[in-house]
Amino acid sequence: MEKWGWIYMRVSGVVLVVLIFGHLFVNLMLGEGIHALDFAFVAGKYATPFWQWWDVLMLWLALIHGANGMRTVVNDYVGHQGIRKTLVVVIGLAAALLILLGTLVVFTFDPCNGVFQDGAMWATCHPGS
Repeated sequence: MEKWGWIYMRVSGVVLVVLIFGHLFVNLMLGEGIHALDFAFVAGKYATPFWQWWDVLMLWLALIHGANGMRTVVNDYVGHQGIRKTLVVVIGLAAALLILLGTLVVFTFDPCNGVFQDGAMWATCHPGS
């Protein structure tokens, strides 16, 4: 088990570096840079499956990578077996919950959800009305 955790940390770390620098480059360097980051920018990115999967892959790898690192720290420094098992379960549940919620947000993102008639997005979400 520990061998696979160690291998995962190395492989996911390399993939995360590529994903994170790609994410930062597209969001901060291309176009107008940081000044273009707003709700419409995110809505435009999440309208394409490529960016949805890019961000979900980054989310999953980062959360599993972090949870695995925390599991390693707990295993190394918590002496009481019951407390150690409890903490590892809590870390796993927290990571699973965040993965579930994050994935749900990315794939169900609707920029027109909750737009009111007097809002700035009304004309974009309801053209011709």
